[in-house]
Amino acid sequence: MFNALSLLIGLVALPFALVGIIPFPFVPLVNWIAFPIALTGTVVGMLSRGTAGRNLNLLILIISGVRLMLTGGFI
Repeated sequence: MFNALSLLIGLVALPFALVGIIPFPFVPLVNWIAFPIALTGTVVGMLSRGTAGRNLNLLILIISGVRLMLTGGFI
């Protein structure tokens, strides 16, 4: 049950992270929305026996976290 919930949370965060990769001004700020959603999904995924939801959310965390780190969290 927790794995399915984690996958659902990850699928909500994924479009935000993908849009946040676009290098136009102020669009990468969307990663500030994707990061906490994916963090929540990762915590929920850690509670389950399955690993698919946790891994999806970890991938989203890496994508949005690296993008935020490279740009200093802004643009």
